[in-house]
Amino acid sequence: MQSSNEQVLHHLHDWLTAGRFCWLVTIAATWGSSPRPAGSLLVWSQQATVGSLSGGCVEDELLEKLARNEFASDRIHQVTYGIPADEASRLRLPCGGSLSLILEPLAPTAANQAHAATMIDWLQQRQGFIRSTPLNGPAQPSTLQPGSPAPNQRVGERFQNYLGPRYRLLLIGANQVAEFLADFARTLDFDVMVCDPRPGAFDQWPHNFTRNLTGMPDDVVRDLARDSLSAIITLSHDPRVDDMALMEALTTDAFYVGAMGSVNTTEKRLQRLQQLDLTPAHIARLNAPVGLDIGSKTPAEIALSIAADLVRHIRRKTGATCPDV
Repeated sequence: MQSSNEQVLHHLHDWLTAGRFCWLVTIAATWGSSPRPAGSLLVWSQQATVGSLSGGCVEDELLEKLARNEFASDRIHQVTYGIPADEASRLRLPCGGSLSLILEPLAPTAANQAHAATMIDWLQQRQGFIRSTPLNGPAQPSTLQPGSPAPNQRVGERFQNYLGPRYRLLLIGANQVAEFLADFARTLDFDVMVCDPRPGAFDQWPHNFTRNLTGMPDDVVRDLARDSLSAIITLSHDPRVDDMALMEALTTDAFYVGAMGSVNTTEKRLQRLQQLDLTPAHIARLNAPVGLDIGSKTPAEIALSIAADLVRHIRRKTGATCPDV
């Protein structure tokens, strides 16, 4: 399953390759309440539209104007909706909010096709990148450079938009906490994987959107969750399973490594990890007991506390404040 922006970029690539003219629309800024954060994408062609900007009248009006060819197709345009107040009411922007959009015409030229192909290649390699787009002026390909998650923002007369693969969440242990956490993580747009090598572990597993893995946890971590966009959380309550994952996870670039358990369980786990080939710096990366301290007791509450802590770490990592992931 792809994120909304990934779907847009894949369709952009496919449509340009098929010879279609496209408009790529980017939210450059929002004020007040907005359904979609800065950096969100929509791609339009005469045949179809993929992506979302507002889900309301703003989107409908913009698409009608694109269909009527009201924007010069040889220039990049910046359009603001929601100012003044009467327009905000007419276009139903909530709480008096407004949107600033960049409208980027992309003809099916070799340069634009290559530009789209590069973005798809990097996404498939789980390589994030910064796409820098002029706010106005003659149509020209945006610039691309590899990069880590960063705020989507205006820099001078260009908009810098971080685009990259989805955050990945690897859960060790197919239990009830994992079921709730997988659901929460899905709504936060994580690519969710669950690993449990124990026989019958997935017999009652209710979700069809997760990747269910029965290999050894250390191998799964090594193969699928080593990069800085990955989070790894052990939930199995079985030290033979959890410790195997942690001894590998703590040496990776994963932005979050956590382990469920009480304070006493955590102390025993730390003692075991100290006997393995891990440095104090490795062990210090462990978030345990995992999750924010909200007094959680039930599996759903524990999962909620973990999901909230993942969001907190992502916000610290990117410096962003908007509610998207």
